Amino acid sequence: MDATLAFPLLVGLIAVALLFDFLNGLHDAANSIATIVSTRVLRPHYAVFWAAFFNFIAFLFFGLHVAETLGKGIIDAAIVDPTVIFAALSGAITWNLVTWYYGIPSSSSHALVGGMIGAGLAKTGLEAIVWQGVLKTAFAIVLSPLTGFVLALVLILLVTWIFVRQTPFAVDSTFRVLQFISASLYSLGHGGNDAQKTMGIIAVLLYSQGYLGGSFHVPFWVVISCQAAMGLGTLFGGWRIVQTMGSKITRLNPMQGFCAETGGAITLFMATYLGIPVSTTHTITGAIVGVGAARRTSAVRWGLAGNIVIAWIVTLPSAALIAALTYWISDLVG
Repeated sequence: MDATLAFPLLVGLIAVALLFDFLNGLHDAANSIATIVSTRVLRPHYAVFWAAFFNFIAFLFFGLHVAETLGKGIIDAAIVDPTVIFAALSGAITWNLVTWYYGIPSSSSHALVGGMIGAGLAKTGLEAIVWQGVLKTAFAIVLSPLTGFVLALVLILLVTWIFVRQTPFAVDSTFRVLQFISASLYSLGHGGNDAQKTMGIIAVLLYSQGYLGGSFHVPFWVVISCQAAMGLGTLFGGWRIVQTMGSKITRLNPMQGFCAETGGAITLFMATYLGIPVSTTHTITGAIVGVGAARRTSAVRWGLAGNIVIAWIVTLPSAALIAALTYWISDLVG
């Protein structure tokens, strides 16, 4: 395909990718602010500004390993064309909107991965799949919430032991301040991991159309555009999901909120460094369940947590199916 002729379509697809990034920020705003809002450390509208700022500046702290994984580690970059990208984004956006409407904290990340897999399968079959990257991502579906759970559980036990002689008022006051730090760290981790997924999509699209020369890389304007789109999405909040994440799974106090956010942030930092596109939703949910279970197992509403797990399981195949149908329809129409 002549890159010049494809330019208007390319611009349109980049706009769709940035729309996904915006919706990702909207959908996943709860990941960054649910705990700090539910503990009443910050009011919701102040919290989204706080989270949006740290989402935006995340590119200053992390490399682009996740963007490289999404760009060339899920499906073969050689089979990517505008129709594949459009179908993948359609699958991810549609699933995000459905789960946002019903207040289900599903994974935007795995919706995007599912969309890419579905579009790749629809075009060329199994040979389109880069199995190493897909298996690494699938493994992270299980590992990221488990890691968040364990780290948050260990942190809450450690912090409880350290502050055992302090009055409840003193502990509450201390962690109301510390939660500003933990929320900042989690927002950095969210912006560092999630925004890179859209960067990878745009970069592989540019690469497939000959705009990156002979080597795959992520241009700086793509980095800034994706971080800005995600930050704006966070500003609009995701109040339906905030309610689920912040209070329906378990009730949190500032100390528990700090431990959940810190455990989740550590998990995201490790995954981003390793280039693994994990779900920030899975991670923070696992951490929240961890701090709830440390208090007592009955403090966690396990029925709701189970429903969230089911949503995680069906996200990837659902987005893949929508993407495959979109590809086939687009191919027939085109």
